Amino acid sequence: MNIASLSRISIRLASPLALACIVTSTALLSGCAGDPTDETAGWSQNKLYTEAKDAMDGGDYPKCVKYFEKLEARYPFGPYAQQSQINVAYCHWKDGELAQAIPAVDRFIQLHPGHPNIDYAYYLKGLITFNDNMGFLGKLTGQDLSERDPKAARDAFEAFKILTTRYPDSTYTPDALDRMRYIVNALADSDVNTARYYFRRGAYLAAVNRAQRAMTDYDRAPAIEEALYILYKSYDALGMKDLSNDALRVLKLNYPQSKITETGKRTNTEDTTPPWWQIWRK
Repeated sequence: MNIASLSRISIRLASPLALACIVTSTALLSGCAGDPTDETAGWSQNKLYTEAKDAMDGGDYPKCVKYFEKLEARYPFGPYAQQSQINVAYCHWKDGELAQAIPAVDRFIQLHPGHPNIDYAYYLKGLITFNDNMGFLGKLTGQDLSERDPKAARDAFEAFKILTTRYPDSTYTPDALDRMRYIVNALADSDVNTARYYFRRGAYLAAVNRAQRAMTDYDRAPAIEEALYILYKSYDALGMKDLSNDALRVLKLNYPQSKITETGKRTNTEDTTPPWWQIWRK
């Protein structure tokens, strides 16, 4: 074997070791450099959790998210990792960042279906989609839940339904049940609002269809009084006297004290009590 061959063998044998040294050196240099702007560098997981919790309790939600995300990333198998995930969802929600809050709570539910606090996760998901923060204009105008896109209300209802069905003894179940009742009433109002709009525009068949949908889906909601009234008036406008009379008969049978045929307004619509969702808003 000549010298050239020996040299090639030496290079092949030395290359993996040299490569390992290079990688190790690079990692050490990177670790030494660090991020001089990261105030959490060197914090223990206990300190990081304490600071994150203080930020959450103090209402500093952007910092809360930042610290809890760092805690989970640095100590993914630590005692605070799972709690950090649900706290990130909560802080996003309180900060009005719904686009981040919903995926965060969904991630927790998917990763930890047997977690002791899974009932709270479903409750939080319901809260996030229930209020939907309404946006700036909604807050100024006091816009009711029934006047907005009903998709968020339906999503909230499903989350609360899972909570109340799977965890009937949860401390969050009574409030979730109250919210579900309100959501049902709000969704019925949404359909009746649409039916009323169609009726005023002279689209009587569309008004009939929407009023009937409200009656089918939310048969015990207060808005059904007006749904029957819209049916009565729409059928009358369409010249369908028999159906109009039937709707009027059902209206009087179910709402004997109603004055809606005289006033055009359902019972108790002039109540000035703030909407339920505003009272319970977190």
